[in-house]
Amino acid sequence: MKKELRLLAEDAADLEVISAALQDAVLQVRDLAFLPSTRRFACVVNRFRWDAARRAPHERVRAGLHFENVLAARARNIAQDRPEGVLNLLAIRFDELNAPSGLVTLVFSGGAELRLEVEALEAHLSDLGLVWETPNRPEHDLD
Repeated sequence: MKKELRLLAEDAADLEVISAALQDAVLQVRDLAFLPSTRRFACVVNRFRWDAARRAPHERVRAGLHFENVLAARARNIAQDRPEGVLNLLAIRFDELNAPSGLVTLVFSGGAELRLEVEALEAHLSDLGLVWETPNRPEHDLD
């Protein structure tokens, strides 16, 4: 039985843990949703299981990520008119502006970004249970 990951972030250090767990997650543009009436941003991703990457075969798992207290969401270099477009998540950052508010930035490959203005940082990451094998382990060019 696979152990499902469940994480909560309420400060920048916590968010670094979620960012590491989500490095190299892939998703489609259609999997991003900003819900202004509930001040929530949510997405569903295919997370590479770095926590199980020491052994082959490698695995991905479907995971949900959501942020509460979201006042605004802005995308850069994300073709919102192409819902089938694929995004590769590299990192998530938090820049505190006027405590506890700040900017959460989801950084994707190819220069794409999604910036969330939050009243206070609150992020939740939960594996959704669907796990599958993948022969590919993400690799990064360090140059």
